[in-house]
Amino acid sequence: MSLSESKLREEIVLAAKSILDRGLTHGSTGNISVAMEDGWLLTPTGASLGNLDPARLSRLDRDGRHIAGDAPTKESLLHLAMYQERRGARAVVHLHSTHSVALSLDPDLNPDDLLPPLTAYYVMRVGSLPLVPYFAPGDPKLADAIRSWAGKHHAMLLAHHGPVVAGSSLAAATDAAEELEETAKLFMMLRGRKTRELSAEQVGALRSKFGPPG
Repeated sequence: MSLSESKLREEIVLAAKSILDRGLTHGSTGNISVAMEDGWLLTPTGASLGNLDPARLSRLDRDGRHIAGDAPTKESLLHLAMYQERRGARAVVHLHSTHSVALSLDPDLNPDDLLPPLTAYYVMRVGSLPLVPYFAPGDPKLADAIRSWAGKHHAMLLAHHGPVVAGSSLAAATDAAEELEETAKLFMMLRGRKTRELSAEQVGALRSKFGPPG
């Protein structure tokens, strides 16, 4: 195992424990992957993100075939779909974060973009959030549905399930997933009240200065 791969394994374990400890997912839900030159590393099936062994992470080739480590999560196909559609992605984070899942259940929201631009950091780190229709976890049709969105969106919300976020690094993907969850929480807290959203001009200025998220 190369030094760089060993470091990536440790980074996954540390990020996963932080995610669980801060309540961004629960139990054995959620999974994380990081891309390498010849494949990618993925958290194993049934594993708690708070108790991962770096040596037992799943190792997959570029086509998503399991080649080493524990058996990968059944949701490996959604990670593969993100990598194949977003060639610049270096990490994918999928969580079952509570407020994000609650957001996915609201029938009155626009499925093409669920959240308004409430904060600058939401605009900068998430941008827009489409809703992917419900499919059972591990269903190949879920990966196909993700492909239809992933070319234009690095973050999306799976109905009745949770967010999937790709990033240029594990830190970037994790930050965006957390920003999504906190904005969903803020939105749910303010539901039914008048709010002052960022204007189109303010959103445009942020995107001109910082570029598109993801």
